[in-house]
Amino acid sequence: MGMTDPISDLLTRMRNAIAMSKDTVLVPASNMKLRIVYLLKEEGFIKNFKFVNDDKQGMICIYLKYDDSNRKSAITQLQRISRPGRRTYVKSDALPRVRNGLGVAIISTSQGVMTDFQAGKAGIGGEHVCSVW
Repeated sequence: MGMTDPISDLLTRMRNAIAMSKDTVLVPASNMKLRIVYLLKEEGFIKNFKFVNDDKQGMICIYLKYDDSNRKSAITQLQRISRPGRRTYVKSDALPRVRNGLGVAIISTSQGVMTDFQAGKAGIGGEHVCSVW
């Protein structure tokens, strides 16, 4: 039996790794997860990521980002918004602002997965996948 919500699994694995102050976390790969992790890197929430080919599905190795002085994570909270049982869609004129612009909302649009800022600039709405701050 397959996993019902792979995006929640990604966020939970990252949340658990941050709670244990791990430097890296491995998650099963998919195109959606790769795009979400890419956006998190672009926004400065993680150091880097790498696709690891294992001749099956593949894995994503995520390098988490911490403050050097007190080992505090760059990610304070990862919140899943749209779930398989309850999809949440937003229009282009009602895109969410996470923590008054300090966080980022990840939106799945007809033109791909992008941040709330990118979707606002493109003037399109979509499914509000998750919020990170």
